Amino acid sequence: MKAKLILENGSVFQGEAFGYLKDSIGEVVFNTGMTGYGEILTDPSYYGQIVTMTYPLIGNYGVDLSDLESTSPKVKGLIVREICHYSSNFKSEMELDDYLKINKVTGLSGIDTRALTKSLRTKGTMKGIITVENLDFSTVKSTIESFSNKNAVSQVTAENEYTVGNGAKNIAVLDFGIKKSMIKAFLDRKCTVTVFPAAARAEDVLEIDPDLIFLSNGPGDPADLNFEIENIKKLIGKKPIVGICLGHQLLALALGGTTAKLKFGHRGCNHPVKDLTEGRVRITSQNHGYYVNKLPENMEVTHISLNDGTIEGMRHKSLPIFSIQFHPEACPGPEDNSCIFDEFMKYAL
Repeated sequence: MKAKLILENGSVFQGEAFGYLKDSIGEVVFNTGMTGYGEILTDPSYYGQIVTMTYPLIGNYGVDLSDLESTSPKVKGLIVREICHYSSNFKSEMELDDYLKINKVTGLSGIDTRALTKSLRTKGTMKGIITVENLDFSTVKSTIESFSNKNAVSQVTAENEYTVGNGAKNIAVLDFGIKKSMIKAFLDRKCTVTVFPAAARAEDVLEIDPDLIFLSNGPGDPADLNFEIENIKKLIGKKPIVGICLGHQLLALALGGTTAKLKFGHRGCNHPVKDLTEGRVRITSQNHGYYVNKLPENMEVTHISLNDGTIEGMRHKSLPIFSIQFHPEACPGPEDNSCIFDEFMKYAL
């Protein structure tokens, strides 16, 4: 079936629909990873976004349900140069096209993804619509402009508090859209992990007397999360705190720093980051559209992006507080940085 992507600036990309054959609106972004589409589709940090894969052939290894980072896809759509309908992987449990159909995710193939990516890099991230109808820009302009991802965290956080594992260290997680592999990283280190919804009160978190509080990844603009920021302020100085991605940004805001939106974000498995403490470069997995642009007082930079110089990690000068922007759990991406979780554990009481 014919379909097209219409961007908020009026650009149109003609292609073929696959997956769920229905119009879908979202923020159009791109990911530079060669593999990992299963993890990308189900990463809650992508909620509200239409993801463009820059690697030209997607779907060739099918879908392995054990790779998924949450119970269902969180993206609004998937754009690829070429969709492979017949996978060749012994672990494949279903074809990508079928998985998207079942989970009602719209796909678009057959467009020039290089041209789209260049447009997003030049003009910045834009809202857009994948439509299977014969619509033009004037028809959908107001619909695209009205799209908002402001309440994304409330759509992906845990509904209720729950506990997994039975280890020596007690980790309290504030779930803003946590990935399965992050929880696994703590379980692998013999921890008991209690996951709290984003709306949980600081008092509820402190009641379990955690050894460490972890602020998770998640979608959207951190500056929209006023309740969560105020909640984190109540936890600072009470217990050790570490965070990743959105958790890193929220921690910066709670400590008095500021955040801003990147022009086109960092999404992929090959982003070089300089570890200033060890004086080495790490190749990292990343997925964020916002960053810490002003460091809070009494914090020091521990990591920087070698692509654009943005802050990728920070540590408090006197309190047990440490956070990073990139994803050490990978999934997808290089697993070289899993040692960051060992660093986190050093902060546990």
